[in-house]
Amino acid sequence: MQIEVNAEVILSQLGYTKNESSLKQATDIIENTREFDKFAKHVISLNDNLKKMNAYVALSNTNNYLKIKCDENDAQEILNEFHKSVKNWAEKYNIELQKVENKEVYYILGVAA
Repeated sequence: MQIEVNAEVILSQLGYTKNESSLKQATDIIENTREFDKFAKHVISLNDNLKKMNAYVALSNTNNYLKIKCDENDAQEILNEFHKSVKNWAEKYNIELQKVENKEVYYILGVAA
């Protein structure tokens, strides 16, 4: 059985409260992210994997994309593991990311063109 990853599933799996505002935000992100349906289920597994690094996938309040974020105060070893894990995930699923300058944040733009 395959689960369709929609706005409600994303909110639930990423730990958000489901309300009208968050549903609209998640829907906008899904619609704005190139070929989201092709890798959506892998976002959830990425989020689970990142938890051990004090990192997570979240809805962005500034852009219509999901963001991948790590606590900037973490040890360099954890930050290095975070960046490596994110890059490996993106390569494996052919995902285009945008790194935020001077921050431990990436935006998930979608399937690489």
